Amino acid sequence: MNWRLLWSGYADGYTNMAVDEALLWAAAEIGAPPTLRFYGWQPATVSLGYFQEAEGQVDRAEIDRRGWGLVRRPTGGRAILHNDEVTYSVAIAEDLLEHGPSVMGSYREISRGLELGLQRLGLEAALGETAADPEHRQAARDLPTVCFAQASRCDLVAAGRKVVGSAQVRKRGIILQHGSVPLHIRVEDHLAVMPGRGVSRRSEEQLSEAAQGIAQTLAQRISFEQLARALARGYEEAFQMSLEPGELTAAEQVRAAELRETKYATEAWNLVKPGRAR
Repeated sequence: MNWRLLWSGYADGYTNMAVDEALLWAAAEIGAPPTLRFYGWQPATVSLGYFQEAEGQVDRAEIDRRGWGLVRRPTGGRAILHNDEVTYSVAIAEDLLEHGPSVMGSYREISRGLELGLQRLGLEAALGETAADPEHRQAARDLPTVCFAQASRCDLVAAGRKVVGSAQVRKRGIILQHGSVPLHIRVEDHLAVMPGRGVSRRSEEQLSEAAQGIAQTLAQRISFEQLARALARGYEEAFQMSLEPGELTAAEQVRAAELRETKYATEAWNLVKPGRAR
């Protein structure tokens, strides 16, 4: 079964998360085909994990001062600064994956496209199932809000550093997996808006030891388009299918617009931890 490929360009955080959820909705409600989407963020945006507190986890005043955005993801994990990166999302029915019902099994299958795509650029990466070395563990303790301070079992690691951070949500038998594939990670920017136990030379060193962008790891100039196209080819190879460039359907556009205005652009969604009174 061929997949749909969406090149979404750059948008604000509210729109990006609304479109991802609209793709999940479309697969569940109207039988949309498996969809691979690439997009960027404008302005740069900090995304909170679904279960993450906003208060005390990010520096909202600094985010505002820099003119950046803040949005809560529909998926779990810790905060990510989305800036110089390619973000991918995959919306697919569980039963179209060999190990769809298994959380880790599905992560391995979906992330295989990322692995093969990065190989095309000369970078060997693998899931971080065994990547919790002492440096990563210490960085995770000292920088508890920063997603890229530690590689989880669902993230990709290359040369000892986290290079891709991914997360999933499932509804009605449909998986939405999306993730950050940074070209460059400016540790000072991450620490300025997610300071943890205070910004210091040591915290900068810890984050640099734990995470790195693709272009930094390869020591090459790589564009958004180069990285995204390599990842697209990786997905075609991993799933033995062809990607067919497409657009959001009218129904998906309407759903995304509704979700943006009634959910992702609201303080009730972004600033109040789920499960608490809104």
